[in-house]
Amino acid sequence: MLMRFDPFREIDPFATRWDDSRLVAPMDVYREGDRFVVHMDLPGVRPDSIEVTVEKNVLTIRAERSWPVTEDVELLVNERRQGTFSRQLFLGEGLDTDHIEARYADGVLTVVIPVAERAKARRISVSTSS
Repeated sequence: MLMRFDPFREIDPFATRWDDSRLVAPMDVYREGDRFVVHMDLPGVRPDSIEVTVEKNVLTIRAERSWPVTEDVELLVNERRQGTFSRQLFLGEGLDTDHIEARYADGVLTVVIPVAERAKARRISVSTSS
C-alpha cells in the first residue's frame, strides 16, 4: 500500500496558488500488477537537480526549477514557479524499497516501486492426514 502525506490537503487544496513558500508538483500514482508507479510532473527541471531518497518507509522526491534573472531582464509576467519542490510518500510494509527505480523523460519523473515477494499472494498447500 502507498500513502500520501500532505498536511495542507484537507485545509485548502488551492493553497499553492498564493503560497510561494510551498511548491507542489502534481502526481499520479497507480498499481500495475506487482508494482506501484508514480508519475510526477516536473517540467523545466534539470535532471541533475532531482533527488529521490527512501528512508525506512518514506520516499522523498525533491527537485529544483530555476533560471537566472540578470540585471538587464525586466520581468513582465512571472507565473512559472521557481524554487524547490518536495513531496513525500509513506510506503506500506509490503513494498520492496531496495529495488525502487526512477527515470526522468519529457518533464515527467517516473518512480516504480515493486511489491515485496513476501507480500505477494501465494497458494498454500493443504495436507491431509492419512
